[in-house]
Amino acid sequence: MIQMEVWGEYALFTRPEFKAERMSYDVLTPSAARGIVEAIYFHPGLRWHIDRIYVLNPIRFVSIRRNEVKSKIPAATARAAAQGGGQPLYLAASQDIVQRASLVLRDVHYVIEAHFTMTDAAAPGDNPGKFQDIVTRRMEKGKCFHTPYFGCREFPARFRPWGGGPIPAIDETRDLGLMLYDFDYSDPQNIEPTYFRARLEHGVINTEDCEVFR
Repeated sequence: MIQMEVWGEYALFTRPEFKAERMSYDVLTPSAARGIVEAIYFHPGLRWHIDRIYVLNPIRFVSIRRNEVKSKIPAATARAAAQGGGQPLYLAASQDIVQRASLVLRDVHYVIEAHFTMTDAAAPGDNPGKFQDIVTRRMEKGKCFHTPYFGCREFPARFRPWGGGPIPAIDETRDLGLMLYDFDYSDPQNIEPTYFRARLEHGVINTEDCEVFR
């Protein structure tokens, strides 16, 4: 089990019902928390599970405008380019750029509590103690496979292991409604999102053994 402290200036955990003009969930989602932990240490021999998310700073929103591209390169075009034919693989930003408003979180600060389980892809020499030592050292030294981020790559997350002792979560309790839990990758051809009913209890979201909806 690990407790990782993460913080940053902005965060955008996009609600799926808002696509053009983005709006963030109120707090860090379990899938985003898993992405942050996997940025620190990912191995096919283990699977991360988020247990609790502690909210340390008051929940604050701010509206910003961001430049985005409104088009996507079709998969068929990318496949044709990889095979040496078809149209050039590029987007003309001057023609496809658009400015959109986003409602994002400001001055976010969390503690992620997570544990891992071993998978069938683990090597004979792999064991929980080995993985625990590796991820602990990586957190202490600030190492990561790529920069962790809060929902969007332009919102980087800083991290360190929690120093121990009580976690000073905000004293706020409320129902946050249905929230994105994670994605089901059991069928690579049909990746499905899953949801859970999130509730903030004295600044803590408990995702351990929560009921998941499809």
